[in-house]
Amino acid sequence: MSTFWTWFIAVLTLGSIAAIVWLLIATARTAMAEGTGGHGHVWDGDLTEMNKPLPLWWLGLFLLTVVFGGVYLAFYPGLGITQGTLGWTSAGEVRADLEATNRKLETLFAQFRGKSVEELSNDPKALEFGHNVFANNCAVCHGSDARGARGYPNLTDNDWLYGGSADNVLATIDKGRRGAMPALGSALGEDGVTEAATYVMSLSGRKVDEQLAAAGKTRFMGLCIACHGPEGKGNPIVGAPNLTDDIWLYGSSFEDIKTSIRNGRNGQMPSWGPILGSDRTRLVAAWVLAQSKPTDPKTAPVETRQARTQP
Repeated sequence: MSTFWTWFIAVLTLGSIAAIVWLLIATARTAMAEGTGGHGHVWDGDLTEMNKPLPLWWLGLFLLTVVFGGVYLAFYPGLGITQGTLGWTSAGEVRADLEATNRKLETLFAQFRGKSVEELSNDPKALEFGHNVFANNCAVCHGSDARGARGYPNLTDNDWLYGGSADNVLATIDKGRRGAMPALGSALGEDGVTEAATYVMSLSGRKVDEQLAAAGKTRFMGLCIACHGPEGKGNPIVGAPNLTDDIWLYGSSFEDIKTSIRNGRNGQMPSWGPILGSDRTRLVAAWVLAQSKPTDPKTAPVETRQARTQP
């Protein structure tokens, strides 16, 4: 803050206090000098406006608030950049609260640090913490039940674009992922897109035009096997999805598949490690890993049972 504004605030604040004191005293003296006579205003025949001084206790309360304001300004910041005799600042208050919170969290997280993500995925207390982290940070994309949405993977099944091991799940959350399906429309042409889409549909066992599928297989082998493999089962190294199952990230209709081939797809999982920190990242990875494990409905946590039974 500049010197001008510092003085401006100080003069305005102190001047306002002085003006309030003057107004209280001046009003009290004027009323006492004029006595208790009325102003000549009468309503309803007998309701007269009088000019009486404030009761002393009331005037005293007003003056006490002024004194309180002066004491407050002496101890706390209120006059520009002057911090007051206590040296209190809002930034310092926030910093102290944050440090106190971090000390408490340090104690809570310490109990989980000696365990692997796999072990944490079987620890009910760790899963409770992990679920809270997920709900506060991940549910906006993957849903509160972790079943995902169009363009956002379902985390409760066993289909993992980059692998479903504890290390891979942790790496995905910590470092993030960027998946890109190139646009092949210009290379294939519209007829080629139709043929390739037909073949892709046939890989998952759906009934298609066999002639179009045969033509599409040739195109698939020329352009698509580098990522999806000759059998269309995908490649977790590059995040290429398995095309032989019934799980479709961007929709399973013929038009959806054609759009993916023609225009490509781009998806990004942000890097949460720098945001959440190591402890929270490991705990949420453990919770996510636990969602795809077969569970006993009688012993599973409530939130996991709900995720398994929801349609």
